[in-house]
Order: sequence, then C-alpha cells, then structure tokens
Amino acid sequence: MRHPVETEAGLVEGIPGRDHALTVFRGIPYAAPPVRELRWRPPQPPPTWPGVRAARTFGPMCPQAPNSEIAGIDLPMSEDCLNLNVWTGATSTEERRPVLVWIYGGGFRVGTGASPRYDGEALARRGLVVVTFNYRLGAFGFLATPELSAESGHHASGNYGLLDCVAVLRWVRDNITNFGGDPGRVTIAGQSAGAGAVNFLAMSPLAQGLFHRAVAQSHARHARDPELRYLATSYRTLPDAESAGARYAEERGGPSLALLRSLPWQKLVDGDAAVDSMVETGSSAKPPLFRPVVDGWVLPAGYDETYAKGLQNNVGYLAGNNRDESGAVPESTFAAYRTAGEKAWRPGMPPVHVTLDDYTAAAHRKFGEMADEFLRLYPAADDDAAGRAHSAAVRDNARVSTFLWGTDWARHADRPVHTYFWTHRSPAGGQNPRRASHSSEIDFVLDNLDQDDAEWTAEDRAVAATMSGYWANFVATGDPNGPGLPNWPPYSPDSATVMQVGEGFGPVPVAEPARLDFWKRFFRTQQAW
Repeated sequence: MRHPVETEAGLVEGIPGRDHALTVFRGIPYAAPPVRELRWRPPQPPPTWPGVRAARTFGPMCPQAPNSEIAGIDLPMSEDCLNLNVWTGATSTEERRPVLVWIYGGGFRVGTGASPRYDGEALARRGLVVVTFNYRLGAFGFLATPELSAESGHHASGNYGLLDCVAVLRWVRDNITNFGGDPGRVTIAGQSAGAGAVNFLAMSPLAQGLFHRAVAQSHARHARDPELRYLATSYRTLPDAESAGARYAEERGGPSLALLRSLPWQKLVDGDAAVDSMVETGSSAKPPLFRPVVDGWVLPAGYDETYAKGLQNNVGYLAGNNRDESGAVPESTFAAYRTAGEKAWRPGMPPVHVTLDDYTAAAHRKFGEMADEFLRLYPAADDDAAGRAHSAAVRDNARVSTFLWGTDWARHADRPVHTYFWTHRSPAGGQNPRRASHSSEIDFVLDNLDQDDAEWTAEDRAVAATMSGYWANFVATGDPNGPGLPNWPPYSPDSATVMQVGEGFGPVPVAEPARLDFWKRFFRTQQAW
C-alpha cells in the first residue's frame, strides 16, 4: 500500500517495512488528545487534517513513570498519545485479511504500542493486518471520583483506558478495510494487563460486535481464584474506586475536578504505582491502585455474575499461562530470590516463597483449615524443597484455575475455546538462566526474536515458527490448527487437560488427580470475584 490510505480523519501514507512487501503506518491518531477538559473523559474523535499525513514515526507514549518496559525506546511522553500503528501486506483495499489488535501489558501502569517486542511485521507476513496502539495508563486511564461519575451521564468513572481500547476497535471497524483488513474477522490479544483488558472487553457491552476472537496470554482465571484479586485481572467496585480516587486527588493538590484538570501531567504520573492495600488476596500480594472498575456501564458486572448470567460477548477464546510466572521460579534462581527478599516487589507482583518458614506461613495464610492437606500434597522439609513445592503449587493453581474458567466461560458461549501452558525457556531480556517467565512467550508468538539481542538457537526459531503459526491460524479462522502443526485439541470441560506449547507440543493433565480435587474444593470455599 504505497499510495495514501483514507481514514475518517484524513489520508495517511506509510513507509515500507523491513520486508519491502509490507507497509507500516505509525502514529495515526484514533482519538482527540485527552487534555484539559478532555482529561478523564471518554475518547473523542480525532481532529481531521488536510492533505496527506506522513505516518512514518511512532507517536508519543502515554504518561508513565520511567520503567523497564520502555527502557531504550526513544519517544517523548505526552497526554497527546492516543495513536495507533498498522502493519499490512495488502496491496488493495479489496483484500479482506484477518486483523489482530494487540493490547500491551504493564499492570495498567506502563507500556507502549511502539515497543519493538510488539512489532507486527512477522505476523503481517503470515497474512494478517496487525494493529498496536497506546491507551491511557495509571491515574490518567483509571482514576474514578464522585465528581467524575456525576458528570459522566452514566454515573460511572475510572475506565478511560478501556474506553480507549473500545475507540480503537471502532476505528478498526470503520477504517481497516482501506488497509486491506476484514472488519468481520477481528481478534484482540494481549499479555498480562493486556490479557486483563481482553478479559474486560469480552465482558463489556460497549465492545459487543467489535471483535470476534480473543487471546489472553496469562490471566484468564476462575472467578473464585484469589489470584484474580491482585494480578492484572483485578478490578475495583465503583464506590471503592471513587473513595480512593478522591483521596488521591486531594493528595495531588486537586480537591476539585477543575483544579485536577489544570495540573500538568507530570504532577499526576508519580501516583500510578500506588498500591491498593485494602484488597484481601490471601497473600502479601496487593494490586495496583489504578485498574479497571465495575462501574455498571463499561463493566456491568464482575467475572462470576457475568459468566453465570451469560453476559459476556460470544467470541472464540485462546488463553493460557506460563511455567515460570505468578510466583513460580526455576530452582536455579532460589538463592537470588532469598537474597533479594521483597526489594523487587511492585503492585500486582505475586510472592515467591523459597524458604521453608515463608512457604509454610504462606500456606496457612492462604488455605486456612485446608493448609495441612495442602502441605501433604506439596510437602517440603527444607528451603530448596519448599521452593520446588511452591512453584509446583503455583503452576497447578494456574492450570486448574484456567481450566475451571473455561467451564464457566463456555457455559453460555458457543465459540471454541483453546487453552495452553507455555514451557519453553527463553533467553530474552538477558535472562540467565533461561526461563519460561512472565511475558517470555510474546517474542515467540509474534516471531520477533530478532528484536532482542539474546543468543537465540535454532530450537528457539523452530518454536517461534510453530507458535506464530498457531496464533496466525487462530486469528484467521478461530482454530489454531493448520498444516504442519501438532494437533491442538479444543478445550473440553470433560477433559482436565491443557495444551503444552514450547518444550514439546501436546495435551498434558492440568494437575495430578488428588491435587486437582484439592484445588476444586479450595476454590469453592473462596469469595466469587
């Protein structure tokens, strides 16, 4: 697509990708700058522009504290950050290629759609149109106050970041045909908080009909799993969010909404790592303060009520977890974690228990009357055994939780569900030793190994080819299977298995029978979320 492409706001012209058969469009505004009176309002249509806009460079990042997610990305920060990027190999507007809309993670606190990890070129070569974008973060994306709710017309506030996601999906619906995309085959996908956003959009009536498939990489969990309460799947009730937001506004020197909107963004960004200490999680972990809100409008209900009543959007789903995340760590890292203690902790981060005393105390806190049974199923007699038992329990927790989520989800949805467990150890990000850590699958799913200067092996590249093939097939057809790929059976509530991907490809049990029974009974004792 070398010629200018029409959007509702004006013409845009992209540039060739590294593969000159592809065209990349960067920094296209999808909404008006959310500044001054538009700060903490739903996104408004972008202003039109005359002539042809050169879409050659990524737009600014949304305001956020300096962090590892954006380290090395040479882009300014600005509230004028609601922009998106498109990769396409289409040569005509008559083509109808499946569309992948990628939502970045980062705990709803950090991130940018311009990250090299999310480069869409490899999947565009597989026939997709790939879209990445920025959405508002921290206080800018998730502040709720009584005054904001009163002015909204819906008695709702706090979900501006999710409303940005909805605005992108509406932009895709209205414009993607001109980039060779098919507005009738749109998949939303994300990892961590991006997966959380996918889950929330799947529960939002505002997103109904705007996408047809969903991919949640880490954090599709059973509604009674206490992990939901602090991971990127966590949410707040509107009264709690309004109360916390009012306190935050007072602390920032903006007791009125008018004053708060007059403050420079730099005075607001330092609060985006605030902790919500009021949530009982069954552990020392706590969620970030700023995160989505069950407000009765964007999110009418929480997970349990949504699934029980069948209120979710009826879309195909692919979801899974990683071997070394949610507090599970390789044995070779135990000593380092013991040395670090809680120094590296941040909101939304799960605890890691690698000493016997810590492991035993955490078990009693989380499982209460069931703690002795838990410790018999996951026994430990010394520190190293405790670290191994903790990691085994975390992995079982995640697999069983996602399996039970699938049962709840599928009860009122008739599109296929596929679940996975990622096990391939990656060197990305300087990981030594390698591990299948949180977010490590992204490089393989998007086939972006060359965006990181790690020492990739031929095996890594073969795994990336398989993973990106599965994801491309799912986006195109709703089924990850295709020629040359190991068979991936769909989820079934009658088969407690999950598709292992990475160190081998094929179904494995979600847990040993006695442990599976334990987790089912434990979840039944927990508050529905």
